[in-house]
Amino acid sequence: MTALASEEFLLRPGEHMDIAAITAIYGDAVRYGCASFELDPPDETEMAGRFEALIGSGFPYLVAEIAGRVAGYAYAGRYRSRPAYSATVENSIYVDPRRQGRGVGRALLAGLIAEAEARGFRQMVAVIGDSANLASIRLHESQGFAHVGTLRSVGWKHGRWLDTVLMQRRLGPGENVPNL
Repeated sequence: MTALASEEFLLRPGEHMDIAAITAIYGDAVRYGCASFELDPPDETEMAGRFEALIGSGFPYLVAEIAGRVAGYAYAGRYRSRPAYSATVENSIYVDPRRQGRGVGRALLAGLIAEAEARGFRQMVAVIGDSANLASIRLHESQGFAHVGTLRSVGWKHGRWLDTVLMQRRLGPGENVPNL
């Protein structure tokens, strides 16, 4: 993938040098948000391992920069481990709270969709923590995702039960052509 620039930010493939910023953004989401159902933020070593596993398996991983600093990141990873699911990916998008509402998430998701299609994936699933996370739900709707289900009260975090919203989008030819 080539780097794409907008007036405000640069969208590019993630690199190992981004791990500290990615860890900080994700740590904030784990501590204060409900998008992730992790309870304790992983350290840089753990995040580097996750990054390397995704990159090494051929999955797309993008970052958005503003003024040379990571403003957000997104990646697609294995939806499920069984071979029949190999053409389906699950996406994750996290934006620095100070940079939300500036189009960073939208650009990351659009770039991620394009990268996943270019790599031959056929379906993308969003597993959105907290049915009250309207910003994420609307972001996914704006990029062609459809609501396919809600799992009620499946996670306990911040002293309350949380839902998980499932959304899905076809990639490339989707189910119209056999997976070769």
